[in-house]
Amino acid sequence: MPIYEYRCVDCGTRFEVLRSIQEADEPIACQQCHSAHTNRVLSVFFAQSDGRAVTASGSTCATCHSNSCATCRG
Repeated sequence: MPIYEYRCVDCGTRFEVLRSIQEADEPIACQQCHSAHTNRVLSVFFAQSDGRAVTASGSTCATCHSNSCATCRG
């Protein structure tokens, strides 16, 4: 089951919840103030393996092993 990140519009609290894909966009109450005014936010996943940086997209720059540099204009 994936972990989704949410942000409360009323108090600004960010929190993570384990939910099924089907529930990802369903309303959820803020864990801090219990408001129903929450939005799912896009989280960036980052991992490093074998000396290469890899993002959620799985892409890396062939020259510097980064996704953002002057050479690849990523």
